[in-house]
Amino acid sequence: MATTDKPTLADIRTWPATVGVPDAAKAIGISKSHLHALIKRGESPVRTLSFGARHRVVTADLVRLLEAA
Repeated sequence: MATTDKPTLADIRTWPATVGVPDAAKAIGISKSHLHALIKRGESPVRTLSFGARHRVVTADLVRLLEAA
């Protein structure tokens, strides 16, 4: 998943049910620090699951967001 190129929607559809913030940020086209800040403020454009200080992004929400773009 973690490549230097932005993943395509077809790539993202093959991802597991949740992905890490760095991969999700790359798919959206923002920095991982920006996505972390959005999550912390409760303003993430995609649903996230929190496990203590760690966060996972729900891939289905990521697909929906990118399909709408």
